[in-house]
Amino acid sequence: MNVAIIDYKAGNVYSVIHALERLGISPVLTDDAERIRRADKVLFPGQGEARQAMTYLHQHGLDQLIRDLRQPILGICIGQQLMCRHSEEGDTDCLGIFDVDVHRFQPQRHEDKVPHMGWNSLNITRNEEGRNKDGETDLFKGFTEEEYVYFVHSFYVPVCQWTIATTDYILPFSAALHRDNFYATQFHPEKSGSVGERILQNFLEV
Repeated sequence: MNVAIIDYKAGNVYSVIHALERLGISPVLTDDAERIRRADKVLFPGQGEARQAMTYLHQHGLDQLIRDLRQPILGICIGQQLMCRHSEEGDTDCLGIFDVDVHRFQPQRHEDKVPHMGWNSLNITRNEEGRNKDGETDLFKGFTEEEYVYFVHSFYVPVCQWTIATTDYILPFSAALHRDNFYATQFHPEKSGSVGERILQNFLEV
């Protein structure tokens, strides 16, 4: 299987590469448009700042390329946020694949810490678009209603029509999204142990 990881200089993606290698996949890390277009599956991971990331994508023509992809693509962490319409981080216009805005967490109590960091429960929901023939969301095929995954983020995507999983930290937010061939997770599947490994395997089987 030909798997491409989009290289847009947004943090350390080598944990994603190693996670895929454990599943028997040797991905290519690239910002070359043609190599990305030819891939069977594309991953769009990263950690970083939204405006800087979007500037790189725009300068290299990757913003429109990502919108035009027709194979399955998985955004991870800031990858999910950049797939949305706009981010409060740097007042940044993003890719607009999901027509929803990204907001910064606003602590409500003394114990509310930002960034949200560590393990938290993943509550799997359903949207009509995300169901497979067995009524399950492809990304979470074979899962129970609640799993635990690893988060590191200061900004969040509100619950919306494309939400396929939620997590509650300060308020409920979208832990995962799905629209057509576009999948996204706010959490890091590559850092989420056996649960994250199953999510990556499910994505590879989409």
